[in-house]
Amino acid sequence: MDVVNWGILGAAKFAREHMAPAINMARGARLAALATSSAEKANGFSAFCPDIQVYSSYDDLLAAPEIDALYIPLPNHLHVEWTQKALRAGKHVLCEKPIAMQADQIDALIALRDETGLLAAEAYMIVHHPQWQRAKHLIADGAIGNLIHVDGTFSYDNRADTGNIRNKPETGGGALPDIGVYTLGSARFATGQEPETVEADIAWENGVDVTSRVIARFPGFSYNCMVSMRMHPRQEMNFHGDAGLLRLTAPFNPQVFGQARIELHQPGLAIREERFPAANHYVNQVEAFCHSLRTGDPYPWRLEDARGTQAVIDRAFAAAG
Repeated sequence: MDVVNWGILGAAKFAREHMAPAINMARGARLAALATSSAEKANGFSAFCPDIQVYSSYDDLLAAPEIDALYIPLPNHLHVEWTQKALRAGKHVLCEKPIAMQADQIDALIALRDETGLLAAEAYMIVHHPQWQRAKHLIADGAIGNLIHVDGTFSYDNRADTGNIRNKPETGGGALPDIGVYTLGSARFATGQEPETVEADIAWENGVDVTSRVIARFPGFSYNCMVSMRMHPRQEMNFHGDAGLLRLTAPFNPQVFGQARIELHQPGLAIREERFPAANHYVNQVEAFCHSLRTGDPYPWRLEDARGTQAVIDRAFAAAG
């Protein structure tokens, strides 16, 4: 297909601010439809995409024959259900992270993907950003010598937003499901390794984890991360070797938290810096998805990759009791 016609299932704020504009900007993509019963929310999308077709129900959008692919930004607990419905309706699917609340739920999605021959993927955008592709290359190329330790932090404070789905257990809330996928998944992506042991220390409020610390041992390095929904905003990932340190200063929300930048700390206290001011990983993600549909080339973040990160999160919850 020359152009992939996209529909969005639900008028989420994140979709309106980030993914809908990205679909609208991406080469080989066309933002064609939105499903929402709210005329007010629909207006936020038609403001930058005047020709968008608005459907009043999710099922009506699933039945629309002109739609090739669906982006699903629904609350976490609905991801598996509507990904399955979309695949059964013959649509390719890009679903927000986490695509499932437990790793074994992804097995059914993998089976349905293989049965239908459609592309289904988690919207794990960071792997499409050149800073992460560069970091992965530098580590593999020995730029920091032997990797010994990895640490990461991702935090924000939404305690005042009590109605936020991230603060509700019934909608799959919590820090680890929301942002632990980044600190854990990025380490897996950049190193190609899986943890052998996982420990966790978790603080809970209202049935959701609000601050979680994960300590793990990978085959080649030690690891720890902290994610929180109750702390001052911070993002950072560090890959520490015996011959250097690789530091990403805005690893997860570049252009929002700050400019994407890699610092390579080398012997003699030298620092080499690389910046990525223009990259938009949301646009890159959509273009990669469309490219896979047109060419059949593998998509960079498979359901199996998403399952690996969710399995670590499952182990962290189990370890914390």
